[in-house]
Amino acid sequence: MSDSTSGQASSAGRSGPNRSFFSQLELDLRLLGMIGAFLLICILFNIMTGGQFLTPRNLFNLTIQTVSVAIMATGMVFIIVTRHIDLAVGSLLATCSAVMAMMQTAWLPDILGIPLGSPWLAILAIIFGILVGGIIGGFQGYLVGFLGIPAFIVTLGGLLVWRNVAWYLTNGQTIGPLNETFQLFGGINGTLGASSSWIVGLIAAAAAVLALVSGRRSKLRHDFPVKPIWAEFVVGGIFVAAILGFIAILNAYEVPSRVLERQFEARGETVPEGFTASYGLPISVLLLIAVAIVMTVVARKTRFGRYIFATGGNPDAAELSGINTRMLTVKVFALMGVLVAIAGLVASSRLTFHSNDIGTLDELRVIAAAVIGGTALAGGVGTIYGAILGALIMQSLQSGMAMVGVDAPLQNIVVGSVLVAAVLIDIIYRRRVEG
Repeated sequence: MSDSTSGQASSAGRSGPNRSFFSQLELDLRLLGMIGAFLLICILFNIMTGGQFLTPRNLFNLTIQTVSVAIMATGMVFIIVTRHIDLAVGSLLATCSAVMAMMQTAWLPDILGIPLGSPWLAILAIIFGILVGGIIGGFQGYLVGFLGIPAFIVTLGGLLVWRNVAWYLTNGQTIGPLNETFQLFGGINGTLGASSSWIVGLIAAAAAVLALVSGRRSKLRHDFPVKPIWAEFVVGGIFVAAILGFIAILNAYEVPSRVLERQFEARGETVPEGFTASYGLPISVLLLIAVAIVMTVVARKTRFGRYIFATGGNPDAAELSGINTRMLTVKVFALMGVLVAIAGLVASSRLTFHSNDIGTLDELRVIAAAVIGGTALAGGVGTIYGAILGALIMQSLQSGMAMVGVDAPLQNIVVGSVLVAAVLIDIIYRRRVEG
């Protein structure tokens, strides 16, 4: 009798049946708040635009417009968590974009004789652009970590330097059109189509369910508290519905008939009567998902990620415990540079050319996305998914205001106000949690 009672008590302690519904689901309240804010923004703008905001076409455009800032925001989380800041990301994006554009339109064809239409132009340009981004980011990290120059000053100087380096690389000219293979990473020029998108969606849904199962088994193996089985099913169902719903929305955006006609004419064919095709999942969004997964794994499962959050929580204690905080700073800024180069790939390929103003004010959008996503400016706290959701909220605000005819100055006023409000809410939330 005592054994049975003990077992029941142990089970109760691990699953927590006396807790409320939402507490048993163990969902992040901050995440729920951001999702609620995003949904509220979407509903309001959908009403104000007469139902145009939530159309498949606009949601498709919203996703591809979010990608470049979201990619950089994942790296900015690590920068801010370690109590630094990077004001040079927009200018560095311009430099990386200029390097990749010149590589595929001038340098590689002239030096190596690679034909302009060759896929190798895009491949080599991307590799070289990422190397440049990583080297410049690492150099800025060296100035901060080893020479002790504040990150604010280093990256403020970088904001001016790299913007004008980009100008000199292109002689102030717009460079394009870019290689067709390169343009596949820009959104509408590179999509998977309906069938492949559903396959990716099903794989992602299965992976999400397996991750939940694996996490539960790991907790049980170490005798940690776990959610009730019904709660696991609810959370898994939410994940699967969100993933497949997202794919369904993207697949609902059909390729216009005139575009289909041009595509078939290029192959010497005619469009079959009643034929339709969907754009599906953009390759750029797939790239963002891959970056998000890698950065989340780095943050949660690697020594490098643990060192980042330990250093941000208490730099002095981290250094005394044996963490090389100086080299860690170099690595974090180098990683930021790599992500900026990837974002430059997406941004320039979406435009199909490199322009001198590419990445302008992106540093503010990236920092705002990370902060709105819950990254604490005091360091030590931040999530990858929060930063991506913050970037989506920022882009939704800007797109919605543009659709209802709000002029650019007022858009910036609203975005700035939202950023300040987000920081204030974060401060109040943390005070209540700590209190």
